[in-house]
Amino acid sequence: MTTAIAILPPLGRLLGLCAGALLLFCAERASAQGRLDAQYEATLAGIPVGKGSWTIEIGDDTFSASAQGGTAGLLKAFSGGSGAGASQGRVVNGALAASSYTATTTTSKKSETIRMVLANGGIKESAIEPEPPVDADRLPVTDAQKKNVFDPMTGSFLRAPGNAELMSPDICRSGAGIFDGRMRYDLKLDFKRVEIVKAERGYHGPALVCALYFVPISGYIPDRPVIKYLAAQRNIEIAFVPIAGTRLLVPFRMTIPTPLGQAMLEATSFVTTAAPPRVAKTQ
Repeated sequence: MTTAIAILPPLGRLLGLCAGALLLFCAERASAQGRLDAQYEATLAGIPVGKGSWTIEIGDDTFSASAQGGTAGLLKAFSGGSGAGASQGRVVNGALAASSYTATTTTSKKSETIRMVLANGGIKESAIEPEPPVDADRLPVTDAQKKNVFDPMTGSFLRAPGNAELMSPDICRSGAGIFDGRMRYDLKLDFKRVEIVKAERGYHGPALVCALYFVPISGYIPDRPVIKYLAAQRNIEIAFVPIAGTRLLVPFRMTIPTPLGQAMLEATSFVTTAAPPRVAKTQ
């Protein structure tokens, strides 16, 4: 069970729930406005081990995203914990520009908060509270590696550029750099297929399924088994679906193989609505 417990926290980060997300965000024009209210369930070999929620609002000139969740069922008995994350920023010339990111995780042993300030497409400031002890084995993150990167929460969006079809294979063929306050890594996506997904409540329609490849860069301990495991995986999948009223897609489901069976995080409720266009006032 210890192997699965070690793998599942990074899995949660990959989906923007609990401590944050990995994935990627292509900062292009965000047409129209929309909102998402979603509930997710995490399972391991079909057994429920966690739950989370995710709320996203895309407005005319601002955006915000927040998530929270925790372990449940079998996993809670072994390693109880909860977490919350949030990102917000402005919509500038049609592009999403994050200005702040926070993520808090709490277990029976400790509580930790990561705070970041973003500007000009990179990380301006970052801090971990309480400050963790220095580990000589951890690869240092350089200032240069904090440029041209996204925070994990904002990095949970995928963008359909221009007039491209939302389910176009080319949307999957992309990649980006992420800094989560501790670790710097690259995420690469590739197209796998388009399929129909259905939540218990809300969304029922096509999903763009992408393969995900995790490439650690710095800020991690090379000998950690979970890092080696995730970096070696070639069967991680993400299914993206759109937020109504926008050209943004977000994770609906993620699957990753583990030594104890398939781990999956999937939306049980996925309610997305388009905001009505703003009408200019006239005299």
